[in-house]
Amino acid sequence: MKTKDGKIFLEALEQLEKEKGIDKESLLEAVEQAMLAAYKKHYGEEENVEVEINRNTGEVKVHEIKTVVTAADLYDAALEISLEDAYEEGHKRAKLGDVIKLNVNCEEFRRNAIQNGKQIVIQKVREAERQNIFDKFKDKEHDIMSGVIRRIDEKRNIFIEFDGCEAILATAEQSPSDVYRVGERIKVYVAEVEKTNKFPKIIISRKNEGLLRKLFELEIPEISEGVIEIKSVAREAGSRAKVAVYSADENIDTVGACIGQKGLRIRNIVNELNGEKIDIVVWKESVQEFVSAVLSPAKVISVEVLEDGSTARVLVDNSQLSLAIGKNGQNARLAAKLTGMRVDIKTVDNSNTTEVINNEEQNG
Repeated sequence: MKTKDGKIFLEALEQLEKEKGIDKESLLEAVEQAMLAAYKKHYGEEENVEVEINRNTGEVKVHEIKTVVTAADLYDAALEISLEDAYEEGHKRAKLGDVIKLNVNCEEFRRNAIQNGKQIVIQKVREAERQNIFDKFKDKEHDIMSGVIRRIDEKRNIFIEFDGCEAILATAEQSPSDVYRVGERIKVYVAEVEKTNKFPKIIISRKNEGLLRKLFELEIPEISEGVIEIKSVAREAGSRAKVAVYSADENIDTVGACIGQKGLRIRNIVNELNGEKIDIVVWKESVQEFVSAVLSPAKVISVEVLEDGSTARVLVDNSQLSLAIGKNGQNARLAAKLTGMRVDIKTVDNSNTTEVINNEEQNG
């Protein structure tokens, strides 16, 4: 590698270190190891050599590593050198048993070194970029990240930039109530980050229930501090959600704390979700009380847990049936998901009945 080429090579590595955060020394060491492998492949595995890149000039040098022995003890010329030959090679102070380095004249290898080095660096940069992306998103898995929408493709996939890293908000993870515009900042929930052979698999979402959980934590200090606990969340993104909250402190108004003064806290969350309606209910240890509360705004006469332990039979007045079920069955569906129960709603005269199971069982 010529001195000029070597300096350009080092400058390029320094630039990469600044822009990509990739350690220059680790890149140089990787290039040296790869060049050593290439040298041995060309000249033979038995060669005991090292490849060294000068950290100041970028010049590539190849050294044979040999142990100094007497001429009578010389056994393997690839690993050993006689004391007399060591003197002739310029090592005037060599002693028996010393390990010395001899310069190897391999101009053809030196000429190809810069090209080999470029390819190795490109590969290492790609690996480092993938690792940086994985680390960045893995650190925020199951949390919220804020990014800027950079483009929207023909399939309506949203490309979002997060401090130099990009992730795709797929159409399947978008909320129906959202409107996406290039250049706007947006919050997403990092649902899954998985390392693969190529780029990391990153699933970000505006639809996931985790987004609602994290928004509650951001807006309501009592939740982030652990005073109030979110027991369960059920959500039909863009339309309606139910959140069950609980506090061990009986003096805490859990629902009031979540709503905030003049409704400010819950309004901030609703605005972030573009008008999604949110019902906040107090979690109860009693299944009967909990199911009854979750079916609000309907007034429930009674709740009976059947022998299977997973079905709640709910009795309502005829006038309350439509409220209990909700539009297109939504209220009952969310209640079933929030409680994890089958919800069997009946009227007093048994003329009307409906049954909803929780989503996990439906999907199963």
